[in-house]
Amino acid sequence: MLITTAFAQGSLLGGDSGGMITSLLPLILIIVIMYFLVLRPQQQRMKQHREMVKALRRGDSVVTNGGLVGKVTKVVDDDQIEVEIADGVRVRQMRSMVSEVRAKGEPVKDESAS
Repeated sequence: MLITTAFAQGSLLGGDSGGMITSLLPLILIIVIMYFLVLRPQQQRMKQHREMVKALRRGDSVVTNGGLVGKVTKVVDDDQIEVEIADGVRVRQMRSMVSEVRAKGEPVKDESAS
């Protein structure tokens, strides 16, 4: 009558061919695998980097993203640190551009004990 045979035979859950759900299953599986192999580890690395940058303090030996190795001489503010890269040569560096902390420095002095 008014309904074609191809439209009448197709449904959401299948029929003989398995339908739409079965054809979307590989795509959904690929997305799940990509999340666990790519996205989740990247988020964990970003979280570790944020914690490392937040814990920077005076005396830490650091490596910048540009490859400079130096010692933190001063924490300027939440975004910047001062790094001594040679005797008497100090540069300001963005905290987020520190790629690695090689050696921990001196602990923060407790001002209430003074």
